[in-house]
Amino acid sequence: MNRIILLSLFAITIHFVNAQKTFVSTFTNPLLSSGADPWSIYKDGYYYYTNTLGDSIVIWKTKSLADLAIAEKKTIFIPPPHTNYSKQLWAPEIHFLHGKWYVYFAADNGVNENHRLYVLENTSVDPLKGDWNFKGKLSDASDKWAIDASVFEHNKQLYLIWAGWEGDVNFEQDIYIAKMKDPWTIDGNRVRISKPQFDWEKHGDLHDKNNPPHVDVNEGPEVLKNKGKLYLIYSASGCWTDFYALGYLSADEKSDLLSPASWKKNPSPVFKQSSENGVYAPGHNSFFKSPDGKEDWILYHANSEPGQGCGRHRSPRAQKFTWNKDGTPNFGEPLKAGVAMKKPSGEK
Repeated sequence: MNRIILLSLFAITIHFVNAQKTFVSTFTNPLLSSGADPWSIYKDGYYYYTNTLGDSIVIWKTKSLADLAIAEKKTIFIPPPHTNYSKQLWAPEIHFLHGKWYVYFAADNGVNENHRLYVLENTSVDPLKGDWNFKGKLSDASDKWAIDASVFEHNKQLYLIWAGWEGDVNFEQDIYIAKMKDPWTIDGNRVRISKPQFDWEKHGDLHDKNNPPHVDVNEGPEVLKNKGKLYLIYSASGCWTDFYALGYLSADEKSDLLSPASWKKNPSPVFKQSSENGVYAPGHNSFFKSPDGKEDWILYHANSEPGQGCGRHRSPRAQKFTWNKDGTPNFGEPLKAGVAMKKPSGEK
C-alpha cells in the first residue's frame, strides 16, 4: 500500500471521527462526580462554571456543560491564610456586570458564625485571563452572618440577595435583599423577604453538639423573570436532610422589591427529592439560557442515595424546564442519573 493511499485512509478516519463527534447531541447527569452549589453563565460562546470547593475558587470554561469533566479550568483565587475569609469558601457565583467580571462568595476564618460575603473583580474579556482582584467584604450596616450571594439587575438597578441570620445565633436562615451602589457595595439596609414558614421548609434536625438541635433554612436565592413577574427561587430545609427542596417567591415587576409585602410565597415546593429516580436533596440551583436563547435550563446539585447529607456526594446536574400557562416556572421532577437528554439548543 503506497503512501498516498495511507494518507487518504488516515484523512477519511479523521473525518469520520470528527463527524461522530459532531453528532453527539445528548448528555447525561451528573455533569461531574462531585460539585455542590453549581453556578454557570453563558457568554460569547462559552459556559463559565464554578462550584463550592471550600479552599479555593475555580472557573471552568467550555462550549458545552456536558464536557465539564474535560473542560479547561483555572484556579482564580486562593485566599491568604489567617484572614477572615481564608476558610470555608462557599457557593461562588460569577457575573458579568458593567463590563467587568465579578465573583461573589461566602467565607470565614474557620468559625461558621463568622461567615460573610466577599467580592473579586476582573477587567479581562476572558475571566480565565487577566488578574482577579480582591474588592473586599460585601455587607450592610448590620454585618450579620451571610452566605449564598447572588446579584440581579432590574430596571437598571442592581440588587443583592442572600441567606442570613437575623441575629448572631444559628436558629434560622432567612433571605434578604438590598440595593447595590455598584457591584461591590451595598446601598442601604438589608430587608428580610422570606423566612421558613411551611412544614416542608422546616426539616433541619442537627445531631451536632456544636449546633442548635434544629435549624430552619431558606437559602440559595436566584431570580427568574417571566411575563411581568420576578420569581425568586430558593432552597429550603437543611441541606443535610433528604428534604432539601426548591420553593419560590413572586413579585410584580413594577412593585417595590425592597418591600416584604411585594413578595408572595408559593405554599408548596416546586422541585424536590424523587426516590423513584434516585435523586435526593436537590437544590442550590442556578439558571441559564441555551446558546440560541430558546430554552431555559436549571443547574442544581443532588445526592444519589438517601442520607448522604451536605458533603462530597453532591453532584451537579442540569435539565430543561418550562413555564406554566400562568407564567410560573415548571421544573418537573429531577431526572434519574444516566438518562440521555438533548443538549441545550444551539450548542455546536
